[in-house]
Amino acid sequence: MLAIGLAAGSAKANSGPALSGDIACTGENLTERLSVSDPEAMAKARAEAAAVPNGKGRLWKVEKPGVAPSWLFGTMHVTDPRVVTMPEAADEAFDAADTVVIETIDILDPAKAQAALLSRPELTMFTDGNTLVSFLDETDARLVEEELARRGIPLALVSRMKPWMIAGMLAMPPCEMARKNEGAAFLDVRIVEDARAEGKTLLGLESIGEQMTAMADLPMEFHVRGLVETIRLADLMPDIMATMTELYLEGEIALIMPTIMAAGPETGEGDTDGYAQFEERIVLMRNRVMAERAAPILAEGNAFIAVGALHLPGEEGLVSLLRDAGYTISAVR
Repeated sequence: MLAIGLAAGSAKANSGPALSGDIACTGENLTERLSVSDPEAMAKARAEAAAVPNGKGRLWKVEKPGVAPSWLFGTMHVTDPRVVTMPEAADEAFDAADTVVIETIDILDPAKAQAALLSRPELTMFTDGNTLVSFLDETDARLVEEELARRGIPLALVSRMKPWMIAGMLAMPPCEMARKNEGAAFLDVRIVEDARAEGKTLLGLESIGEQMTAMADLPMEFHVRGLVETIRLADLMPDIMATMTELYLEGEIALIMPTIMAAGPETGEGDTDGYAQFEERIVLMRNRVMAERAAPILAEGNAFIAVGALHLPGEEGLVSLLRDAGYTISAVR
């Protein structure tokens, strides 16, 4: 199962550094391909998405009598200029807000974030004498080593890194890697930069340590399988990124994972179980924490809360959790 991780007006979002030698993104939207090659699978994916509560929309208005309205905005953690440029309605909500909230404000201080990670090296590195190869059979070890070599990365250099960190590097398409290497900020960072420039109060819902712990809590077997699958699907990665991006821009958040699952290779029961574990620990458990910590912020009103878009949909998504807490939530776009 491939676990993909889904940052002065609109002009503010385009104010990043000019990129020399930018690499064009060449991926194809898988919804279009599937609609032709396997319309039944695409129809099934759309039906699955349609059954998800609050599955459409990036921007939601959060209201309660006696409190100034707030806003909930779903982000995508990439540097694509189309993503970094927020829709007009979100831009207006951001400009009007007194308080801006993101998943973690630890990204505001790289030194502090690095210190937090160094204090718990076991979250990102093997500290018990094991290495990545300890968890790979001979075939998969060769596959990983060859893919790393193809990218100019000696296996020995990353052998103590947890597999999910390596998978994150290998899953990144060349165009996204080029933009990040040249200093382009992803959407969440750009939101922070604009909030700072406008003197808004900045708050976070999690620490970076909590985010890393969530990943580390998943079984090693799941992480290893995810790394191997990421490599085996290397040719599909640009298409996966293109699909995620275009569906995100269309506000079709609940359609992202069903489409990717439909376009990928057949998965077994173990893969389904693995994704269920991923969803519970990385999405649902964090949703509950975010909703709890957002409550006092929303009680003050006039807040702009930006979190990964995959945290919004579903019966246990942030939209539903806030609605259960007594707020009126309405999709804006």
